[in-house]
Amino acid sequence: MTRQPDAPRHVVANHGDADTVIRRLTRDGWVPRDGFALPDPAWDVTGSRLVLHGRVGDPDTLQLAVLAAARGAGIVAVCDAESQLGRALIDDLGRLGPVNQGIAEPVNDHSVADLVPEQRALLDRLAAGDTIAAAAAAEFLSLRTANRRIAEARAMFGVRTTREAVLAYLRQRGAPPRQH
Repeated sequence: MTRQPDAPRHVVANHGDADTVIRRLTRDGWVPRDGFALPDPAWDVTGSRLVLHGRVGDPDTLQLAVLAAARGAGIVAVCDAESQLGRALIDDLGRLGPVNQGIAEPVNDHSVADLVPEQRALLDRLAAGDTIAAAAAAEFLSLRTANRRIAEARAMFGVRTTREAVLAYLRQRGAPPRQH
């Protein structure tokens, strides 16, 4: 039996950050739903890949969010992490698994090992300062294929730019970023 990955749990400061996280989760196949009440009567909703989102501003909403997370739903909660309510939310969600605070953490947990050899070679060349065109030529790939491989790597790392993908790749590989 394959173990399902933990549902995402995020506590962010504002609705703009929540929108960013929700967009990333949607790209990864999660289904967003406003509010923390679960529509499904089944206890375990892990297989539905449902991510509930909204503002947590009172203890009742906090309880709904934690209950939904316990039942397997993903959570994106807008709440001040420094407030008493925010600390309680993070503590309660933390009992279920890791909690991401803010948007800095990538949603998906892909690693360098998940990249195909072409992607690793392209990212190595980009990290060394090559352009995508030069990296593609050196790897005997068309520019279109190279751009596609880099776009797939960006999606895997949950980032928007090629530079962010190269930095994520270097971080996971343990290599220092190249200084200009």
